Amino acid sequence: MSVKKRVLSGIQPTGSIHLGNYLGAVKNWVAAQDDFDNIFLVVDLHAITVKHDPALLRAQIRELSGILIAAGIDPEKSSLVVQSQVPQHAELAWILNCVAGMGQLERMTQYKEKSDALKEQATVGLFTYPLLMAADILVYRTDRVPVGADQKQHVELCRDLAQRFNAQFGETFTIPEPVIPAVGARVMGLDDPTKKMSKSATGPNHAIGVLESPSAIVKKLKRATTDSLASIRFDEERPGVNNLLGIYQALTGQTKEAIEVHFEGKMYGHLKQEVADVVVAALEPVQKRYAELARHPAELDAILARGAERARGIAEATLEDAKDKLGLG
Repeated sequence: MSVKKRVLSGIQPTGSIHLGNYLGAVKNWVAAQDDFDNIFLVVDLHAITVKHDPALLRAQIRELSGILIAAGIDPEKSSLVVQSQVPQHAELAWILNCVAGMGQLERMTQYKEKSDALKEQATVGLFTYPLLMAADILVYRTDRVPVGADQKQHVELCRDLAQRFNAQFGETFTIPEPVIPAVGARVMGLDDPTKKMSKSATGPNHAIGVLESPSAIVKKLKRATTDSLASIRFDEERPGVNNLLGIYQALTGQTKEAIEVHFEGKMYGHLKQEVADVVVAALEPVQKRYAELARHPAELDAILARGAERARGIAEATLEDAKDKLGLG
């Protein structure tokens, strides 16, 4: 029997998880659970690198964890882990602080962008963020890391640090492979379909939250930006209509050709209503399961406790190996 490759996926518990997160990532995570040894990490330690509201963060950690389970993450197949419940992440991050060079971190594109915006409010944690991310990956001896273009530089740093440590102190860490995730729907903002749907956007009609009511979903989609043309076709030069059709395709599984035939001769009002119908139908079971978890918080606590216990077992073995190689303890 072959051993499954270990895959680590992380998501920050800041902002409200939206349709773009669900179709672009979570739906694929659920579908791949039988293929890999998956660890899904709620990266709450990363969330405190910028100013935050502690009470809100605590609520967001639980909300995100509940949504992931409600969306189909099965604790019998995968480990759902809240990062701060596994202290080995932070301890290994300190070790990597003593391996990485200042120049390497100064070249991190995301730090440059965020620190330029925050100026003197930028924290040391924001600067060393990539080292905590590297610790997240290495502490589980992860084989594969699904990564987007904005995070690829961080995984390359992680690989470099693992190779440097192994060469200097002896084979300890698995060298992770960055992988392009299975193609998920790229959902754009309803108010500005030229920009990707984002948790940080503030426009009231920008995103559809996974937990939003059917009436709110319908209202937002009816206000979605389209254009002044009449035909309903997939066309990247017409981002508003293209975005709505992309959402419809992602949720129905139909081909582009079949969808265009279906909407032949129909008006934008028909398109928006039908997209709203399939979105509401897709999110209904997720919302129902989430409501059950919210009514029985002990069930969620038990799932997270089991995930953390398994994760600590894996992480502790890796950390003790690294400390032994370093001459610590």
